[in-house]
Amino acid sequence: MFVKVFVKSFIAKIICVYFFYCFLYHSCVMNIKLFCISLTMLTGCATKWAVPSDMTFVPIKTQDFEIATYQRLTDSESAVHIYIEGDGNAFDSWGRPTNNPTPQNTLVRNWAAGDPAPNVAYVARPCQYIMGPTCNKHDWTDGRFSESVINSMATAVKTIANGRPAVLIGYSGGGMVSGLIIKHNPDMNIQKWITVAGVLNHSDWTQYFGDKPLNRSLDMDALPQVPQVHIIAQNDRVVPNKLSYKWTENAPIIIQTNATHSKFPNLKIPF
Repeated sequence: MFVKVFVKSFIAKIICVYFFYCFLYHSCVMNIKLFCISLTMLTGCATKWAVPSDMTFVPIKTQDFEIATYQRLTDSESAVHIYIEGDGNAFDSWGRPTNNPTPQNTLVRNWAAGDPAPNVAYVARPCQYIMGPTCNKHDWTDGRFSESVINSMATAVKTIANGRPAVLIGYSGGGMVSGLIIKHNPDMNIQKWITVAGVLNHSDWTQYFGDKPLNRSLDMDALPQVPQVHIIAQNDRVVPNKLSYKWTENAPIIIQTNATHSKFPNLKIPF
C-alpha cells in the first residue's frame, strides 16, 4: 500500500542527505550527529496543535475504547459536522506497525477548527491520543475497521450528535470508518456523508498494492444510500484515483487539483 511508496521516497531522501554531506565535507565518512539531525528533519515529529479556545477536549468511553474528541456544540437543533480522523501514524517508514497510531499532522483537526458551523466535532480513531488497556496493534493495522472499532466509533458519533442530524466527514481510512458507521447503524440521522481521499474498500486497496489483506476488518461492498460527495486528490498516490472512481460508482465526485493525499490547499468542503 502507501507504505511501499513512502519507503522508496524515504530511502531516496536518505541517499540525497548522504551525498549532500559528502559534498559539503568532501568526505563520505559521515558525521553521525549531523546525519541523525537530518533523519529527525526527514521523519518529523508529531506536530503540536493549538487547541482553539472554543473547542473542548472530551474523551468518550465506549464498550471497548476511550475515544478522543474535540467539540464545539452550541446549538441543540442544528446538524453536527463530525470529522473522523484517518489511520494516523499506524506504520513507521519501514512499513512496521508503530506503538502509537496518534496522527503526526494536524490536517483533520485544522479542518474541524476552521469549520464555522455551530456544532463541530473532531473524532480520533481508537488508541489515538488515548492508549487504553484494551489497545493492541491489530486496532490500527489489520483490525483498523473491525466490528469493535466501528461499534466504538458509532457510539462516539451518536453521543456527540445526541439526536441531532449528523454530517460525517471521513478522511482517508476515516472515510471507510464513516461509511461502515452509516451502513451498520441505519437508525442514525445522517444528513450527509463526505469523504476526503477516502479508502472505501480495503480489499481492493490492499490488493492493488500487493499487501496483506485486513482480515480482522469489516469491508464495504456498496456505498450507503445517503446524500454524499467524495473529494479526491488529483495527485493521490496513497488512494489512487483509479480506485476512487471504481468505489464511488455514480456518486458525486470532486477532484481537488494540486492536492496530494496529505495536502489539500484551500479545501472547501461542500456541506
